[in-house]
Amino acid sequence: FTKYFGLVLLMITLSFTVSAQQGEVNVDQDSDIDKLLEYKKDIKTTKIYTIQIYSSLDPDKAEREKDNFSNAYSEWPADIVWNTPNYKVWVGNFATRLEADRALVKIKKKYIDAIILQPKQEKK
Repeated sequence: FTKYFGLVLLMITLSFTVSAQQGEVNVDQDSDIDKLLEYKKDIKTTKIYTIQIYSSLDPDKAEREKDNFSNAYSEWPADIVWNTPNYKVWVGNFATRLEADRALVKIKKKYIDAIILQPKQEKK
């Protein structure tokens, strides 16, 4: 019994003296990557995603649905777009598909027919 007790006591003492190692990470990257990132910041994206939550022939119904959405989800802007022959309620301006997908998950709880669109942008 005393052998085991001494061994356990030795292990406990050693466990308090053990410490974690610390290290340093150095990233060596090509200087062209920084130039590319700066260039990318200057380019305005033409890929914008939006979510369509409603479509109707009646502009008053579209306006009511836009107001209902704005009251329920204030984090995304809502607009009415007239696209022959319907008035459509589009929400959000998402720079990436991933952002749009994340928003769609939340929006589908109330608007089950909501879909992600990538509308054509006018060249400026």
